[in-house]
Amino acid sequence: MASKSVTKSYDGVLTPAENGFVYRFGAMGSPCEVRMETGDADLALRLGEIVAASALRIEHKYSRYRDDSVVSQINASRGMPVRLDEETASLIGYAAQCYTLSHGQFDITSGVLRRVWRFDGSDNLPTPSDVETVLALVGWSKVGWRSPVLTLPDGMEIDLGGIAKEYAVDCAIQRLKTVSDVPALINFGGDLRVTGPRANGERWRVAIESVEAGSRSEGVIELSEGAVTTSGDARRYLMKAGVRYGHILDPRTGWPVESAPRSVTVAAPTCVEAGLLSTLAMLQGQDAWAFLKSEGVKAWVLS
Repeated sequence: MASKSVTKSYDGVLTPAENGFVYRFGAMGSPCEVRMETGDADLALRLGEIVAASALRIEHKYSRYRDDSVVSQINASRGMPVRLDEETASLIGYAAQCYTLSHGQFDITSGVLRRVWRFDGSDNLPTPSDVETVLALVGWSKVGWRSPVLTLPDGMEIDLGGIAKEYAVDCAIQRLKTVSDVPALINFGGDLRVTGPRANGERWRVAIESVEAGSRSEGVIELSEGAVTTSGDARRYLMKAGVRYGHILDPRTGWPVESAPRSVTVAAPTCVEAGLLSTLAMLQGQDAWAFLKSEGVKAWVLS
C-alpha cells in the first residue's frame, strides 16, 4: 500500500492524488505538474523527476534569461553566422515554417516588443513612436537562415517563448513513454498533454479556466489522447480609457490585436500544434472562431 506522506525531492514535491500521485515543481516561470495513476510511490517519484529534468533541460537551453542558453548565444552573435545543433535547428526550422504559413503573424523575432510593452494591468501604453522604433528590429524575413546556420542581424533577437513550453511538454511525454506505461497527464502552466486514457479506460477531465478571476470554470474537456493549450489575456493586459489591450501582439504592427477573444483553448495531437493554433486564433481578432473552424480543430473561444 502506498505511503500517504509527502515526499520532497530537489524542488519537486510528490503528494497522493486521485488514483495515484501528483509531482509538482517549477520551471519556465510556471507551476508544473505530472499526474500519474499508480500506487507505487517510488515509481511516481522517479517519473516525476524524469519529467522535471526534461523540462529544466529545455528551460536551460532556450531561456532568454540565461546567459549560457542557446538563445542568448544567438542573440549575442552580433550579425555573425551561428551553426546550430540538430534540435535547435529543427525548432528554428519549424518557427520559420510557421512564419510563412501565418503570413508573418507568428514571428520569433517579435520578443523585442517587450521593451516597450509592459502588460501589468496599468494604463501605461507606449507611444506610437516608441513602438515604431522597436518594430524596426522585428521581422523574420531579415534573418539569414539556411539550416543549420542562422545569421541574426545585429540588434535583433529571437525568442522561443511561443514554442518552448509546449515543446517541453511534448518532450516530457515522449521521455515518460520510454520508461513507463503508467497513465499520466503533464501540465506545464496550463499547456498539457496525456500519455493516453486513464488506468480505468476513461478520459481525463480538464477544466477550461474562466477569464474572470474567482469565477468557476467555463466547462470541462474530456481527453483520452493528445494535448490542450490556452492563449488569453486573463492575467496580462493593459487598460486605457476603458479599452483593454491584451498581451497578444501582432508582430507586423507592434500593437495588440484588436477585438481579440479573452481566451482560446485548442485540442490537438501535440502541444506544439495546439499552442500554435491557439496563438494564431488570437491573432485573428474577431475572426478567431472562423479561423479555428476552417482548421477543423476542436476549440473553445471565450470573449
